[in-house]
Amino acid sequence: MAFRKLLSVALLAAALPAAAADTQKSNAFPQRPVRLLVPFSPGGATDIIARQLAAKLNEQWGVGVVVDNRAGASGNIALEVVAKAAPDGYTLLVGNVSTNAINETTFAKTLTIKPSRDLTGVTNLIELPHVYAVPPSLPVANLKELIDFARKSGGKLNYGSAGLGTYPHLDVARFIKAAKIEMTHVPYKSGGAGMLTGILQNEVQLVMINLASSIAQIRAGRMKALATTWPTRRPELPDVPTMAESGYAGFGTNAWNGLFAPSGVPKPLLTQLHTTVVKTMETQEMKDVLAKSLMSVVTNKSPAEYQRFIEDEVKKWSRVVADNDIRVE
Repeated sequence: MAFRKLLSVALLAAALPAAAADTQKSNAFPQRPVRLLVPFSPGGATDIIARQLAAKLNEQWGVGVVVDNRAGASGNIALEVVAKAAPDGYTLLVGNVSTNAINETTFAKTLTIKPSRDLTGVTNLIELPHVYAVPPSLPVANLKELIDFARKSGGKLNYGSAGLGTYPHLDVARFIKAAKIEMTHVPYKSGGAGMLTGILQNEVQLVMINLASSIAQIRAGRMKALATTWPTRRPELPDVPTMAESGYAGFGTNAWNGLFAPSGVPKPLLTQLHTTVVKTMETQEMKDVLAKSLMSVVTNKSPAEYQRFIEDEVKKWSRVVADNDIRVE
């Protein structure tokens, strides 16, 4: 009997490591496909980064990472879907400065969630340079000349945006107020595409637009770049000064895109997501691929660092909205 008891104990001890390994494997993330929601239609900057990230995560995890475009309501549809999803890591969002920083203020009366509270930042992914541009027919070569021309025009110039309350709207409104000039806002429901068409057809005389979508038109002479929003001069436009060089340091948005999860995701899982995604983004292969779309990889040291950044961005844009009396119904 004693021998049998000893044998049973020995067999149980031998089985424990295997059982522990099986349990650990069954608890590993992910065990099933992950949804990566994009709050806009396919083809834009947010969609591009989401698809590049999804492809690489799919290779690493060995499960499907599906990009789910949920366009509409200025990105709020996707925001609410992710915020209300189970905090298990299987529903994530690639958001940007508009959806996760500005909308909290501009859509405060219609959103059923609070993005900075109901979503948690995993890490920033990229930043995208922008440019202040005018039609080639406008007789100005820099921001100073634009300001002088606008003052002489007596408020007859227009500026375009990707929609009421979007960052191209808020940023130019902020600039106009600082420059003490008057211009009429023309929001395009079709977003960046409409804004680009508007300036090419001289419907508007100023836009702040991302460099990736406008560089070909600038090089072809169909648009004139006055200043870039990047901290240093861009190699694509070495003769174009920065906003700071033009006398407007701190003006001009370099749109960012980041990864978000529903708040309440367990800290170990949030840390795992952060580590995996940052490692993926910081590879030279990923940097080279995104550089073709003029995107610069910018990540965070921790989810907490990114969440602090988001909260600061919400406060910043809330002040811009209030200072310029911008209302979105």
